[in-house]
Amino acid sequence: MHPILNHNLYFVKEHVGMFKAANNFDVYNPETNELLMYCREENLGFFTRLLRFTDYKRMTPFNIEVRSDQGEKVLTLRRGISLFMSKVEVLDEHDNVIGRLKQQFFSIGGKFSIVDANDNFLFMLKGKWSSWDFNFIKDDMEFAKVTKKWAGIGKEFFTSADNYVLSIGDMVPADNNLRVLLLGAVLCIDMVLKE
Repeated sequence: MHPILNHNLYFVKEHVGMFKAANNFDVYNPETNELLMYCREENLGFFTRLLRFTDYKRMTPFNIEVRSDQGEKVLTLRRGISLFMSKVEVLDEHDNVIGRLKQQFFSIGGKFSIVDANDNFLFMLKGKWSSWDFNFIKDDMEFAKVTKKWAGIGKEFFTSADNYVLSIGDMVPADNNLRVLLLGAVLCIDMVLKE
């Protein structure tokens, strides 16, 4: 696991764009405003790019690399075509699958099961129907939480850009692959649930 994932607080900022097809994010340390990572979706095919401007956007495949500010790969998120429920693979910096995010059917507010590479359940990402808050929980224990940081009325109404704060609890040890899955899940909130 890349050491940059040992922070407990991240600010995830989506790039602003009125007519954007690609998913692009920057990840900052909210305490110092230092850029830690950037996420880019660079190799969009023609048909995928075209479908991103339609109601079929939620079904399009994606392959996003998250890199450190030095350009080192941290993780990759990939999903094929999604007809009903999304299933996103999370890969580490060496392109090994370390887990999957499985969207749950009929969830108010959004819900993912997070499993390891062998499909063993790890924890659940649950959203609240009344807000943009999400919790990572297992057996009523919260591992981490995500809150939406409001970007201002102009950005909210005229773009699709969202900003999130990921707060990881102290019970998640450093150098643990759970941290890779937590950050990957935050990006999936926007690409799968909120678009």
